[in-house]
Amino acid sequence: MSKHIDTLLKGKKGEDDKLSSISKAINSNEAPVKEKHARRIILGTHREKGAFTFWSYALGLPLSSNSILSWKFCHVVHKVLRDGHHNSLQDCMRHHSNIVETGQLWGNLHDRYGQLVALYAKLLCTKMEFHVKHSEIRANLEVTDEVLERVAGTDINNVFQLTVEVFDYLDTELRLAETVIRQLNTSIAISTLTSGQCRLSPLIQVIQDCSHLYHFTVKLLFKLHACLPADTLQGHRDRFHDQFHSLKTFFNKARDMMYFKRLIQIPKLPESPPNFLHAASLAKHARPVVVIPDEDEPEQVDDDDDDPEPLINVSDVTVPSMAVPQQFDIFDQTFGPANGGFDDRDIQIENLKRDLELLRTDLERVKGEAQRYITQLKSQINSLEAELEEQRVQKQRALVENEQLRMELEATRRRNAEHESVQATFGEAETRAQATEQRYNKLKEKHTELVSSHAELLRKSADTVKMLSATQQTQEEVERTKQQLAFEVDRIKQDADMKLEEQKFEMEKLKREFEEKKAEVERVKGTLQSNEKVGEQQTRSMSALQAEKERLMHSVSEKEAALSALRHAAQLQQSSLQQERERSTRELGELQGRLQEKSSREEQLQQKLLEEQFSLLQGTVSEAESIIQDAVAKLDDPLHIRCTSSPDYLVSRADATLGSIDKVKRGHSDYLTNMGDVGGLLRALTQFSHLAADTIINGSATAHMAPTDHADRLTENCRGCATQSLQFLKDLKSKASLQRADTASIRIVVQKILRLGEELRPKGVDVRQDELGDLVDKEMAATSAAIEEAVRRIDEMMNQARKDTSGVKLEVNERILYSCTDLMKAIHLLVLTSTDLQKEIVEGGRGAATIKEFYARNSRWTEGLISASKAVGWGATQMVESADKVVLHTGKYEELIVCSHEIAASTAQLVASSKVKANRNSTKLTALQHASRRVNEMAANVVASTKTGQENLEDKDTMDFSGMSLIKLKMEEMESQVKVLELENQLGNERLRLGELRKKHYDIAGVPAAGLSEGNGLAPSSASEPSSPKPSKPSILRKPALAQKPNLPPKNMFR
Repeated sequence: MSKHIDTLLKGKKGEDDKLSSISKAINSNEAPVKEKHARRIILGTHREKGAFTFWSYALGLPLSSNSILSWKFCHVVHKVLRDGHHNSLQDCMRHHSNIVETGQLWGNLHDRYGQLVALYAKLLCTKMEFHVKHSEIRANLEVTDEVLERVAGTDINNVFQLTVEVFDYLDTELRLAETVIRQLNTSIAISTLTSGQCRLSPLIQVIQDCSHLYHFTVKLLFKLHACLPADTLQGHRDRFHDQFHSLKTFFNKARDMMYFKRLIQIPKLPESPPNFLHAASLAKHARPVVVIPDEDEPEQVDDDDDDPEPLINVSDVTVPSMAVPQQFDIFDQTFGPANGGFDDRDIQIENLKRDLELLRTDLERVKGEAQRYITQLKSQINSLEAELEEQRVQKQRALVENEQLRMELEATRRRNAEHESVQATFGEAETRAQATEQRYNKLKEKHTELVSSHAELLRKSADTVKMLSATQQTQEEVERTKQQLAFEVDRIKQDADMKLEEQKFEMEKLKREFEEKKAEVERVKGTLQSNEKVGEQQTRSMSALQAEKERLMHSVSEKEAALSALRHAAQLQQSSLQQERERSTRELGELQGRLQEKSSREEQLQQKLLEEQFSLLQGTVSEAESIIQDAVAKLDDPLHIRCTSSPDYLVSRADATLGSIDKVKRGHSDYLTNMGDVGGLLRALTQFSHLAADTIINGSATAHMAPTDHADRLTENCRGCATQSLQFLKDLKSKASLQRADTASIRIVVQKILRLGEELRPKGVDVRQDELGDLVDKEMAATSAAIEEAVRRIDEMMNQARKDTSGVKLEVNERILYSCTDLMKAIHLLVLTSTDLQKEIVEGGRGAATIKEFYARNSRWTEGLISASKAVGWGATQMVESADKVVLHTGKYEELIVCSHEIAASTAQLVASSKVKANRNSTKLTALQHASRRVNEMAANVVASTKTGQENLEDKDTMDFSGMSLIKLKMEEMESQVKVLELENQLGNERLRLGELRKKHYDIAGVPAAGLSEGNGLAPSSASEPSSPKPSKPSILRKPALAQKPNLPPKNMFR
């Protein structure tokens, strides 16, 4: 009993020491983690064969509230993964999502430690995922080259994928190291401070990982280069070179820091990276080895001190130790100590820990008993297997004896009269066989009883597990222990079930063998004397199994007693947890009261903010009133009479004022929606006041140059604008009238000023209006005439083709000419529709002005319309000539295809030019768009007819190379390749030439910038010059005066 108590006390003390080490290693002090605390945590993982206790405490840490605490937590997790028990990896992987959430949280915050925590969390996740996927590589990366070869395997795809994963692994390590070094000044003074050492201490594990990962990448890259081409692995080599230089820089900087000199020996990398293109370079590669010197650090007997770990001695100067205030528990740091530093909950926590230790001890005892139970079952299985083997041997013997007896029986039948004594012996053998069969039936019944008792025992075990799991759902802290116990019991149950299934399978096999043996015994009833001994042995084994059953029943009764004790302890634990829950409820009520007080203070501050926002609005409104009043005062100022302004400037100011009125309206509605944000309304009022004052002043200045009637109305409207603006500002100054403030009246007055300014604009008279107006009509008429002439010429070509050709050629020519005729008809309809739309645009937009004045005001649009009309007429003429050449077999089909594309582009230009000034809801615009689509369809028909006719008329020779020799075929192949290259070269040159021709065409067709006028587009140098640009095509491409290729203005001229 005393030994048991000592064991419990030692286990509890070890658990308390481990939890104390965790709380002291992971704290918010900006100091490195003490090595002794980390060592105790790692030893604890080896004692309990996992990191379950560590994570049960770590999940309660406030990682989201302190970045230094999160940084130290990541450091300890890294140490546990590297040096802890191998089951720690699986325990850490279960909390993978917690680490990811911590990294994402601190990655989104602008905190220096937060950036490091985000990178460290990503490193830990990458490390866990890599080692879970490749379980043969331990988390400390200390594996031999043979293990690495085995993990990589012989499949080159697996080697390639493993190399990429190692690259990603090393990237995360280097990114963390570079960020830490970049945040620190690498001088000696920084590495001697606790803040610097707190950041630098995790780099020791990073250096250890990087040395192994570098070796892995070298080995894997050499293996890849032995199986794949060098060009395929160029990206891998570039990535390795970048990592090599980064790793070398990191090692050199770390080697120069005094902090690392006594803690770790950093290896030196070669001056240049390995040459993977030469396999012999692998022999020159040396595996970098990191050495951690042994530290003779004495263990502290009393580990309750909270002093920070002494800094690394980087010089011979003795630094006096500084007194550090005592560090309280994490709960006390957050909420403060209760009752002057003493709390009843500490006693309850200790009691809970003690009860937890007792439960854990009982769990270990149950595990031991379960292990003994499994061992006993294994021994029973072994004995049954031995018996089965004996039965198999006996079966073989019985078969041999059966054969011998069969031969003797046959001889006996032949000599029946001579061997009557043998028949008596046979009768005796039959009697013995019946006795053996009875013994076998008894043995079978005993075996059935044993199986049923074993199943009943398993059901009782399952009921015990259910009862235990039901009692383990009362508290959060004991829940993990219960889950582990349930997991162990389930595993025992599964093992027992598996063993039972194996036993059943073996017994079934044994049954089948017994049945076969029974059949053999029936055939040879005189050969089973030896089975009597076997039956006696089985009887003895069954008695042993019965004794084993009694022993198992006794162990089950002991387990039931232990479970009842555990149930009683769980009930006590539940009562204590209920008291703790009531205390937490009272504290929650107090916190809610504080929250209500805070809410009331926030409401007061919100009210104060609203008052300050309204005071700002009043100040801005007062300033706006003074600006508008100053503008109104200038209307009666005698000195202002000399000021003049143009109607165009007045119109621009009025337009800007209307835009500012819209902004004021939106700002006013936003302010009424959210009284706490007045910024938008203030900005809008400031802009409105200046623009309104500017409109009033410029309106008065414009009235000085206007006729009397317009001047009086303009001045009156300016005064009305000022009056309405001041009234609106007055409504904004009072909370009572703030809701009914409206800008509609100001908008009406400003719109009146805008209309007066437009009326006062001078009606510009262009010296080219006669030419422009007449030129539009002339060009449209010329285009229509060109299309009619093209239709006539196509009809003539059709008649001539019918006379001169026949058969397939006649069919091809008719198809091409019919498609050209349809295209010309569609173009003619497009021109007519465009003329109707043009008349509608002129009648709707000219107002009181004449048609020529309308064309003069919109000179740019007129120029575009003329250019598009010319383009359509020129394209029709060019198509007729190309079709004539194709029919006469003097031209190329490609010329006809190009002409079709040119006509489609020209019609698109004509539609775009007409659409600029047209009303969107105009029916004539819709008709024009339909006509344009009809032209595109007809142009596509022309292209299709041309290509079809070309394919029908092409004489394709069958390629027969059967009579050529191998050398001749090779020569023909080379000549064909030469022709292909020559044609590709010619195609490239022609494309360049086409680009230069188009560039030169637009340069010649464009209007120089000096000829542009802001008011009217293109201004002539003299009145006698024509308004439209002249065509300037080479003489070889010039066409009759019927229609010519237009000069397209640049795109930036249409606005």
